[in-house]
This record gives sequence, structure tokens and C-alpha cells, in this order.
Amino acid sequence: MTATNPNRMRGNTVAARQTEVLICGAGPAGLALAIELGSRGIDCIVVERNDRVGYAPRAKTTHTRTREHFRRWGIANDLATAAPFGLDYPSDVHFVTRLSGYSLAIIRDAFNCAPGRNELYAEHSQWIPQYRVEEVLRTHAGSLATVDILFEHEFVSAGQDETGVTCHIRDIRAASRIDIECHYLVGADGARSAIRDLIGAQMQGRYGLAHAYNIVFRAPGLAAMHAHGPGIMYWQTNPDVPGMIGPMDKDDLWYFMPGKIPGLDRIDLATAADLIRRATGIDVPYEVLSADEWAASEFIADKYSDRRIFLIGDACHLHPPTGGYGMNMGISDAVDLGWKMAAVLRNWGGKYLLGSYEQERRPVHRRVIDAALSNFSTVSLHLAIPPAIEEDSQEGAAVRAEVGARLADGRLQEFRSLGVMLGCSYDASPITASEPGGRPDDPSMRDYEPTARPGARAPHGWLSDGRSLYDLFGPGFTLLSFGHGPDLECQRAEADAASSGIPLTTVRIDDGKIAALYEQRLALIRPDQHVAWRGNLWEGPRILMRATGQLNSAD
Repeated sequence: MTATNPNRMRGNTVAARQTEVLICGAGPAGLALAIELGSRGIDCIVVERNDRVGYAPRAKTTHTRTREHFRRWGIANDLATAAPFGLDYPSDVHFVTRLSGYSLAIIRDAFNCAPGRNELYAEHSQWIPQYRVEEVLRTHAGSLATVDILFEHEFVSAGQDETGVTCHIRDIRAASRIDIECHYLVGADGARSAIRDLIGAQMQGRYGLAHAYNIVFRAPGLAAMHAHGPGIMYWQTNPDVPGMIGPMDKDDLWYFMPGKIPGLDRIDLATAADLIRRATGIDVPYEVLSADEWAASEFIADKYSDRRIFLIGDACHLHPPTGGYGMNMGISDAVDLGWKMAAVLRNWGGKYLLGSYEQERRPVHRRVIDAALSNFSTVSLHLAIPPAIEEDSQEGAAVRAEVGARLADGRLQEFRSLGVMLGCSYDASPITASEPGGRPDDPSMRDYEPTARPGARAPHGWLSDGRSLYDLFGPGFTLLSFGHGPDLECQRAEADAASSGIPLTTVRIDDGKIAALYEQRLALIRPDQHVAWRGNLWEGPRILMRATGQLNSAD
């Protein structure tokens, strides 16, 4: 099977094609999967019914963990360059009465976006609209020789057997059909997933926890017309028009999400400008570009796969946007499934490996959904605000001090959540080695404590020469060796890997600070930078066999 440059394919159709993986959906999750597969030489086609141009984003935060994946793919600097306000722009969250009103509280460096080195992670978070993230992902995916992206192509139907999947795709512009044969089909096609319907998966949870609007508008000079200083969001807390507002992109582009307003059931382009003017207290020419209604819901699919067909991203989990976890969680889904799918297709992944995708990701999804729900509950702190909050009086000052303290404390967990970003673990996975002592306590949503227990994200550190520890990891498995003694153990591991065809890189680390994080002399790191096993002596081929799904947990 061969791949064709997507730029040459655009506008052309063929009656039939073959590929190793067909991905439905060219959003962040689908593009991330294409990159994970394409970086490993796997042929894949991405089909997307839209053109993915000009869409108003909800996601605006690319978390530390996601940027670590971008670093591994070699595009973290590309994302940094795409930042509309530059990396030094402060990611501060302001709580104010209105843009034109009083300051209540400030949370500095929300989401850990500040540039500079932190021992806990290889990459800081970044405030950037989702469509710019997609541009970076799309450009890189399109540059990979084995990735083909077809926009304005719509999934119609598919059937599978023990050897593969046959998919029927419609070229919307040409009004013709393409039949694509593949080994695996992946649904990255969002909340209304056709692939989810195909496999009979059901979303379980609650719809309509709240209904809201995402309004995108242009307001020349607005940033200079308030006195609160730069920030990424301003939570306007008043009894009239509460809600969130903030800068989104260059050319005076802003977003506005009003809260529940009594007597106002619907917002459209005609009414949005007056609502923004009323909310901010600032009268400038507001050019409203879009006003999209959305519902906050809590859902998780009852299954993520059916034999050769899999779901990732919003196709299998949904939650409120508080915390900015959605896009980031979808990209991590793609990483988990991607390296495993590549391993199976290249014959070093065992028969249990793909089954571990749902077993690993579902508990993470549940934990992140719970975090988003907890964050969502704190939004109510902006409601039922006394009218005196906007008074220039002693009573007004007292109300502002009380409300500001309550907001700064109550909303902090949403904007300081390294525990959610970095603390997810696959310790209960069937491909993760077990250790005595039982599973660790459920980690904090806010605080992150590095651990090298199998299943956890590998503890990070900066080396004395300025490199990240992660930069030493290979594309397959990596065996870290600490100290001066275990050369023979590395040789044994390399021999076991070679005999099984498993890609393994061995790395000696002579750094006491990093060695202390791992606690033992050897640590086996998976392709996705999670710990598969650790110990003081290499225990033979079973370590790699379990980590690659050739043995199940009972063997």
C-alpha cells in the first residue's frame, strides 16, 4: 500500500483505495492520530466532511502534556510561533465586575502557560485558539509521506470482517463514492459520531447541564479601554450580565460567553453587540462574527471499539469545558491508540495490546470528567451577586472584597490543575507491571507529585547540558539505566528486544537528582512516555512481552 501527498489528492477521486488506517475526522484528535501513525511509517487516510476553516473555537488552552507530545513530534516550536500574542503574554485570569468596572481578584499564570523551564514538565502550556492548533497539526500531518488528508469527504458506511474494514466515502464536491479498504477504522468524528453509531456504542450520562453561547467578535481598541491589564479571560461578575470575555487572536478578535440572563432566551448576531456593550460597560464598534449556542453535558461511551473499529476524542467522551481538558484529552487518546496500533501493524504488538486502549483511557476519562464537573460547579459563584458590588461605597468595597476572596479560592482548582494534566496513570492496565503495596491514592486534581510507579507518566527532569530527559527517549520503548552498574542488564534487555523485534533504546543517566525520582536502577518507558516497568535487575523477556500485549495480566 502506498500513500499520496494530500495536496495532490485534493480535488481528485478514485474508485477504490487501500490504506492501513482510515481516520474519520480532521479535528485535533484525528490529526494527532495521523501524526502518531505517520511518524511511525503507517499508511493512513484522514477524511473530513468540512473544510475546517474559520470555525469559532471553544478550546483555547493547549496543556503541558499536549505540548510534550508536540515536542516529541518536533512541532512544539511551530505551535509557539503560532501564538497570536506571543509566549510572554500573561495567562492571567481576572475577576472583575465589568471590563469597565472594579477588579475583584487575579489568578496569575493560569494553566502554567509561563515560558521558562520547570522541573516537572518538558513544555509549558500555551494559550492559543484551537483553529491555530489545528493549522499546526494539519501542516505537519500533511508533510508526512504516509498521511493523506481528504477534506469535504464524508463517511457513509462500513463493514468489517476478521481481515479488515471496507469503508464507503462520499466526495462531496465531486458527488462520487470512494471505497477504501483498511486494517483499522478510527472515529475521531466528534460528539455526533457516525462511527460510534456504526459500532452500536451508547453515550451514557447527562445532557444539558447548562446552555450557553460562544460569541466571537471584533472590537478595535478594546484592550486599551480597560484598566485591568492583559489577561486571557475576564470573568465579569455582576447582577446584570455576568459571564466571561477575553482576547482570542490578532486584529482585535475577542470571545464572549454570557451567563444566564433573566428574560433573554436567545442571542443572535443582531442582539449580541448590544449585549457585549451592556456587559462590558464599554461603547466601541462591536462587529459580531458568530454566535453559536452549545450545551454543557457529561457523557462517556459504553464501549470504545468493536473489533477493528475504534473511537477517540469527543466521539467517546464529553464534559463541560471548564478546565480546558477536552481537546487535550482527545490528543492523548490518539497517542495511546496510535503507538499501539502501529505496534500491531508492524508485528511487535501482541493480541492484547489494542484491548488495553479502552482499559487505560476510560478511567482517565472518568477522572477528567469528574474534574471538569467539579470546576463547572464553581461557575455558580458568579451568580446571585449583590447589586452593591458595583457601588462606590464602603458597602460596595466590602462586597467586592468578600466576593473576590471567594472567587480566587473557589475557582483556583480550574486554573491550577497540574494534577489533572500530568497525574493520570495507567497503573491498572493489563500491560503495566504491578508493584507490591497496592494502588496509590487518587492524586490531587491541583497538585502533581512525580512518581515512577508503573503506569505513571515518566518523571521529568532537565539534564545538566540543558536537554530535557524526554529528548533522550527513543521512538519505541526506552530503558533508562541509572548509576554505573547495570550495563549487563541493558545488554540483556537489548537482546530480548532484538529477538522479539521490539524497538528499544537504552539510555544511561548519570544524574542523582533524576535517579532519585525513579527510585530503582532501571525503568522501562513506553513510546507514550509512561512507565511500563521498573526494577534493579532485568527480569527477562516477560517484561517486554507484557508491555507490548503479548501476555495478558494473568500470564
